[in-house]
Amino acid sequence: MGNEGPSVLGANSEVGTLRTVLLHRPGDELKRLTPRNNDQLLFDGLPWVDRAQEEHDAFAALLRSRGVEVLLLSEVLTETLTVSGAARMQGISAAVDPRRLGHPLAQELAAHLRTVEPAALATILTAGMTFDELPLGPGGASLVRRMHHGGDFVIEPLPNLLFTRDSSFWIGDRVAITALALPARVREASLTDLIYAHHPRFLGVRRAYESHTAPVEGGDVLLLAPGVVAVGVGERTTPAGAEALARSVFEDGLAHSVLVVPIAQARASMHLDTVCTMVDVDAVVMYPAIQDSLSAFTIHREDVGVSILGAQPFLKAAADAMGIGKLRVIDTGLDNVTAEREQWDDGNNTLALEPGVVVAYERNVVTNSRLEASGIEVLRISGSELGSGRGGPRCMSCPVSRDLL
Repeated sequence: MGNEGPSVLGANSEVGTLRTVLLHRPGDELKRLTPRNNDQLLFDGLPWVDRAQEEHDAFAALLRSRGVEVLLLSEVLTETLTVSGAARMQGISAAVDPRRLGHPLAQELAAHLRTVEPAALATILTAGMTFDELPLGPGGASLVRRMHHGGDFVIEPLPNLLFTRDSSFWIGDRVAITALALPARVREASLTDLIYAHHPRFLGVRRAYESHTAPVEGGDVLLLAPGVVAVGVGERTTPAGAEALARSVFEDGLAHSVLVVPIAQARASMHLDTVCTMVDVDAVVMYPAIQDSLSAFTIHREDVGVSILGAQPFLKAAADAMGIGKLRVIDTGLDNVTAEREQWDDGNNTLALEPGVVVAYERNVVTNSRLEASGIEVLRISGSELGSGRGGPRCMSCPVSRDLL
């Protein structure tokens, strides 16, 4: 699945040379979106799936052309389900909800799924299943089945799986499995969890953080520098989640400072990486409307316990924690309307391939030109259909291996 041998797993920054990345090629789960359910499933429109796949294939090809090993989630999931019976049981258990289906139907469905071949099971776990698609006899002893419409989901699809950043992230040589906030996304973490637990590539990998209560999503977590982590708190990540993450990475010696950054609880700024991403070791691209107002509480690891400072201006707090004089800021344009449009279209959501080299959506013309004027190389991809779920190149990628800074 890549063009080089396996790389050393882990990352301690946003910009170390990217060696291996986990992507999810959009599949049948996007074909489940309708005007009746797209809001509930967190999409602003109905993507043209064939074009979304073409755009994603071009994204993956660009990464490979720059020497990045690309792991595709569906392929890795199928491999995991092939080699591990425990992974199959874990995936089925997470997908079959007796509270919603009732015990008779849940037991019958789980028994059926245990007989399904790995590739077909991987598709069901990602794309879901309707009552019409159940291979079981009509009605039977299940009241739930008799009362549901055939097109209703017996297993919900996961269209947001496209955004692999959110359900896991690496810090140091460990992987963190997150707790996703909204019902439409909760089960995504069960798939990344079983992959990291059972795929041969990840055997022996230790966990940095696991939360089954307070939400933390990977799009809110920026590795600003070795030992320095920023965590956005807003629509998806809670203060309790940020605090639990901070204490966990301190305990494991993975960080000395965690900046907790309040962001607006709004669709346009659902994660910290929708308004700010690293583009070089000392530079960020940032939505100008929040440049002066963004603040941070800084949690430091102490010999005994922690200390909490703030709130302070984010840019100052970040520079202090990183041990640099000043963080360079590249904004997305002084024209408020243009800046707001490009922020909505993920102009701030870039994926760094190495210091000073980023992937960005081609449509954000002003932001990209400002990045280039500041010495950043911009590799443009099309995202007209990929962007309908509100996510850019960073959202769509989980770096599994970066060179350490």
